[in-house]
Amino acid sequence: MTPDDITQAFTQRFGAKNFQHVPPDAWQVELDGMRLLAIMQGEAVKLMTPIMSVNEAQPFIQQMMEANFDDTQSTRYALHQNVVWGIFQYDLEALSLPQFETATDQLLKLKADGSSDFFSRMVETQLTQIIVASKKQGQSLEGTLKTLDRFYAEGMMGDMSQNSGEYQQNALASWRRQLERLWPLVDVDGENQEAGS
Repeated sequence: MTPDDITQAFTQRFGAKNFQHVPPDAWQVELDGMRLLAIMQGEAVKLMTPIMSVNEAQPFIQQMMEANFDDTQSTRYALHQNVVWGIFQYDLEALSLPQFETATDQLLKLKADGSSDFFSRMVETQLTQIIVASKKQGQSLEGTLKTLDRFYAEGMMGDMSQNSGEYQQNALASWRRQLERLWPLVDVDGENQEAGS
C-alpha cells in the first residue's frame, strides 16, 4: 500500500465528510462517536482507536492481555496516556488492501465491544464462585436464589432504595437466568468448574 491508498480506502469506506488527511503522514476518521487514526511511523503504518480510559479498564486489564494472546487476531490492546487503545501496526509496503480493511474491521469491533465481553466474563466467574460456595454448603439452586433475593433486600447487592421494584425484579431475573444456565456446569465434587475457569 501507499499513503494514497490509505486516503482512498478511508474515503471510500467512511465518506469524505467523515475523513481527514493531515499530510504527509496522518489520517483521522470520526463517525458516530468513533475515532480511527492512521499514522505513518517510518516504514510502518499504525491504525488505532481509543477504546476506554485505563481507569474504566482496570478490572479487565489481565483479560485484555489474555485477549491479545488468544482473540484479537492482528489487532492488540495497548495502553498509552491513560487510554486503552486498539492498535494494528504493519509495514506499509507489505500491507495489502484486504489486510488493511480486515484490520479496520477488527479495530471497529474492539471499539464496539468496549468492556462488555470482559464484564460478562467477570460476572460469569463471580457467579461460578457463588455456585461453588452454595453447592459446598449443600444449598440448592432455589436456596441460592433466595439468598441473593435477601441480599438485594438488605442492600448487600447494591443500594436498591434509589431503584424501582422493577429494576430489582429485572436484576433478580437476570441472576436467575445466569445461575440456572451455569448451575449444572459447575461440579464441585470433582472440583471441575467448567464455567468461568
